[in-house]
Amino acid sequence: MMDAVIAAGERLAEALRAENEALAALDLTRAAAMATRKVQATDAFAAATAAATRVGARAEGGLRQMAEKLATDLGSLGQQNRKLLEEAIALQSRVIETIATASRPAAHAPGYGRQGRHRPGAQAAALAVVTRA
Repeated sequence: MMDAVIAAGERLAEALRAENEALAALDLTRAAAMATRKVQATDAFAAATAAATRVGARAEGGLRQMAEKLATDLGSLGQQNRKLLEEAIALQSRVIETIATASRPAAHAPGYGRQGRHRPGAQAAALAVVTRA
């Protein structure tokens, strides 16, 4: 029974690693495509854990050490995933805000302002995107 929990946990860890790699590279299309895989792996891990708990299965010996390491890995991968997802969401929000701002009509049409000087049109705020390899 614990073998199923370990196998499901390893599949979840793989899914998290792959999504984290895509998010770190700001490959949001690839990261979004991995969402289904991550959800399925999460569901399988939860189901295997629930089944093991129902029958009172416990990891013993070397399997216990493997389960403890996997739990630690899943915890850190999950934290990293959350951080990377929050960063990606913030970036997407800034991009959308920049596009929305740029598409709004200017409050004052370009022309001449006070003292007869040329008044430039409104400009969108600058946005820089840095990717990590």
